[in-house]
Amino acid sequence: MNLRHVLMSQLLAMVVGCLAIAKDVEPEPTVAEEEPLTPEAQATVDELRRLLPADSEGIAMLDNILTGSRLSAEDGWFPLAKAQTRFDWNYIRERYDADTDQVIKATEFPGSADDFARLDRNDDKQITETDLDWSKHSLTTTPGFMMFFMADRDANGKVTKDEFAALYEQLNKGEEAFLAIDDLREQFLPSPPTKLENRPDKPSRSTLIAGLKNQEVGSLQAGPSLDELAPDFTLKTIHGETVTLSKEIGHKPIVLIFGNFTCGPFRSQSGNIEKLYNRYKDRAKLLLVYVREAHPSDGWWMISNQKAGIVHSQPKDNAQRLAIASTCQSHLDLKIPFLVDEIDDRVGSVYSGMPNRLYLIDQDGKIAFKNGRGPFGFHPRQLEQALVLLLDSKK
Repeated sequence: MNLRHVLMSQLLAMVVGCLAIAKDVEPEPTVAEEEPLTPEAQATVDELRRLLPADSEGIAMLDNILTGSRLSAEDGWFPLAKAQTRFDWNYIRERYDADTDQVIKATEFPGSADDFARLDRNDDKQITETDLDWSKHSLTTTPGFMMFFMADRDANGKVTKDEFAALYEQLNKGEEAFLAIDDLREQFLPSPPTKLENRPDKPSRSTLIAGLKNQEVGSLQAGPSLDELAPDFTLKTIHGETVTLSKEIGHKPIVLIFGNFTCGPFRSQSGNIEKLYNRYKDRAKLLLVYVREAHPSDGWWMISNQKAGIVHSQPKDNAQRLAIASTCQSHLDLKIPFLVDEIDDRVGSVYSGMPNRLYLIDQDGKIAFKNGRGPFGFHPRQLEQALVLLLDSKK
């Protein structure tokens, strides 16, 4: 098997593990071909239908699972849970576009050059509506996306010089002291359709229903909406310090980042999270809330996690969750403060933080930005744009 197929196999394992199925994957079996639900799963279906409102995100996801869906970005609750922000293009245009030409130039933006650069997503030295277009989900495959996973050998979301050097050696056949264009181009040719039916980690409907009830697939609640007061909570850091959200409000904007170690997309974003923390730790309060595992070894386990040596069962008590959270922070080498949710998932549930999510809270304690459901809506750069604009609005 050549490198391209190895890469695509690894990417597919990661993407499937995050509830995403690539477009070049053959359709899954129809409902008629699916195995029947276990008695436990059927009892869970009946229970969820009794407990959840008929128009809730949870019921939308349950119905989609029962059809045999593999939960793509447009299935289940994902279309219902898009990003919410105060700082859309209309906000920017009305605030900064002095000459009304639909372009914000650096001379029209009162903030710093660094802040302007973070808004100017495509680096064309101006801000347009395109810079705020986040319609493509965060697992959309591009050549850069693929190259990142080729290089990130320890699955910590950060590619080092040594990892890039190792990738160079892997791509180079040893014949020349350089890479030619075809050496790279051939790695990103379309792969033939891949069948998933025989994957050992392919989840059954019963497994997904259990994950939905346990909130491993995601929180059954929708989380607070734009401009609502952020629900208060008190949690401890991995070092035992107590943090109460309401006591932090009023000083600086607050960024809440929800995630867990067994969620591949969360790990892949750890470099972006660390850069976000380093850029804004003096201007905002950034906190990572560690929540329930998305792919525990005793639930919907993943081959990609096993290959990375990230194998953990679902914690049964606070001490076990603390231990995995500490391992996660060490493995990902994150400096951002880690808060550890209680084993009853009180914060992750209320904020709809499983498997990953982003919130921006203003100085009045209200939600100024909320990303779409993870993993597809998990865009740290989108939150960063909202944070820049919130900071500028308070000047």
